[in-house]
Amino acid sequence: MPEPRETAVYTHGHHESVLRSHTWRTAANSAAYLLPSLTPDMKILDVGCGPGTITADLAELVPDGQVTGVDRAPEILEQARATAVGRGLANIDFTVADVHALDYPDDTFCVVHAHQVLQHVGDPVRALREMRRVVRPGGLVAVRDADYAAMTWYPASEGLDIWLDLYRRVARANGGEPDAGRRLKAWALRAGLRDITASSGTWTFATPQERAWWSGLWADRTLASAYADRAVEGGHTDEAGLRAAAEAWREWGAREDGWFSVLHGEIICRKEA
Repeated sequence: MPEPRETAVYTHGHHESVLRSHTWRTAANSAAYLLPSLTPDMKILDVGCGPGTITADLAELVPDGQVTGVDRAPEILEQARATAVGRGLANIDFTVADVHALDYPDDTFCVVHAHQVLQHVGDPVRALREMRRVVRPGGLVAVRDADYAAMTWYPASEGLDIWLDLYRRVARANGGEPDAGRRLKAWALRAGLRDITASSGTWTFATPQERAWWSGLWADRTLASAYADRAVEGGHTDEAGLRAAAEAWREWGAREDGWFSVLHGEIICRKEA
C-alpha cells in the first residue's frame, strides 16, 4: 500500500488563475482567528505556504521571531522568496517539505499554521499528528480550510450547482476532501489533540469588483488550470462541460444582485504542556 502522502494530487496546480487568488490572501483575511495569539518573538512554521503572502504577513507580526514557509512544490517557493525579498523581510525562510513527514525535531515551533492545506492531503490526521509533534508544549496548531458543500450564492444558478458537484468529485478522485472545514475538529481529535478551539470564518464577494474578480478567476481556473485537465482526464466531464461551468461563473459575476460566500472551518489546538 502506498504511503498516504503519495495518494493525494493537488487539485488546482499553480496556473495564473490559481495564484491570482493565492496571492490575494493575507493574514488579515485568511488567519484573523490566529492573530490575537501571536507574540513578537514566536517561531512559526507555515505549512503549504504557496506564494508566501500570508507567510510574509506572519513574519511582519513576529519581528523578533522567525517564520519558515514550507510547500511541496519547489517552483512556487521561488515566488514566495521574491515576496519576502520585496518586503524586506529578514526573519523568513522557505524550504520544500511534506506535511505528512516534516523534517524537524520534536517541539521546534511555537505555532504551526496551515491555510487551505488539509483539504488537499492524503491523510489529514497524520498531517495533524506531524504538526502537533513539531510544536512545543504549550504551542499552537492552527488550521483553516474551506468547506465547498457549504459555499452559497445568490441568485440560484443551475450552472454553479453543476460546477460545485463537479469540483467535489474531482477533488475526491484526487485523494482530497473538499468539505474539510467541517471535519477539522474531528480530525484534530483523532490526531490526539484535545485543547481545541473551533470557529468559522467567511469570505464574501458582493461588490462589482469582488464579483468580477472571483467569477473571473474561477472561470479561468475551470478552463485552463490543472483542475480542468484532471476533470477531463478523470472522465468527470468534457470540454463542453468545462465551458458551460465557466460561462455559469461569468453569468453570475455579471449579476448586479450577485452574492457569494465561502465558509471556512478553523481550529486552534494548544499542545499539552
